[in-house]
Amino acid sequence: MSAVQQLAPCVGRSAACRALSVPRASWYRSLPPTASLGSPVARPTPARALQPAERQTVLDHLHSERFRDKAPAEAYATLLDEGTYLCSVRSMYRILGENGEVKERRDQLRHPQYTKPELLATAPNQVWSWDITKLLGPAKWTYFYLYVILDIFSRYVVGWMVAERETAELAKRLIADTCDKQVVVFGQLTIHADRGTSMTSKPVALLMADLGVTKTHSRPHVSDDNPYSESQFKTLKYRPEFPDRFGSMQDARAFCQRFFPWYNAEHHHSGIALLTPEVLHYGQAEEVIRRRQEVLNGAYARNPERFVRASPKPQPQPTAVWINAPTSTPATEEERH
Repeated sequence: MSAVQQLAPCVGRSAACRALSVPRASWYRSLPPTASLGSPVARPTPARALQPAERQTVLDHLHSERFRDKAPAEAYATLLDEGTYLCSVRSMYRILGENGEVKERRDQLRHPQYTKPELLATAPNQVWSWDITKLLGPAKWTYFYLYVILDIFSRYVVGWMVAERETAELAKRLIADTCDKQVVVFGQLTIHADRGTSMTSKPVALLMADLGVTKTHSRPHVSDDNPYSESQFKTLKYRPEFPDRFGSMQDARAFCQRFFPWYNAEHHHSGIALLTPEVLHYGQAEEVIRRRQEVLNGAYARNPERFVRASPKPQPQPTAVWINAPTSTPATEEERH
């Protein structure tokens, strides 16, 4: 390889490799990364390029009173009609771009950069998620509004309400009553929601400040930022008894009075080791898992040949639940939303 290196300046790299029967690819691989590419060479300025003084003249014209609020094409055409040619329209844009002056000239609304919420719950009543969904009423364009507050750790519905409208005052009342019912202390709880008008309203924000509750919001148009409420609404609306339309407010409330006790106390949730939300929320999970283990031990003792790999074990109790887990934090598939 060193012989190729010595011969290459005289006859060229390709000829030196052929003369010494050395594959060019092998020789290039033997070189240090910088040596194979050579030293960076400054690109020469084309002879037809504008001189610095000419470029400054173009900028001065574009910065002038009559052209500073006009597009380069307008300035180009005006100067051309006056018998002056400085450069092409594209060159005007290029000069403006090199000076950081190519942008939208109108004063348009710029949306802020929203931070992705990253919320962790390791026990009940640490993080709640709440949302509002529409229930179809008896006639077209009529709705009832279902407010639901969900504990993301246990998936327990801690509060719900059906109303004829969506308002901040109703949301405020539901949150306050639910915090009292769950005996939430100052600084204990974070409540997460999307950016609906009720969720971002001033009365709700002031209430949460008075209660010492931290509030967070989803990013606009990102449903995964509020996954647990969305999943709970799907469970609600996919129930066989969920009607196409509710005949009245009383009808909607009667359905919810049957659904939520079932959901909390009877529904074995796949995201929480097939426990019911009520069992996990009120600290009964260890006892339930212990009893399940006893049943599995009995099944194994009777027919060990049916369990090929090892004795069966129930799913472990969840210990942490995330909304948008950081990539560096290990999380199970159920926790990673």
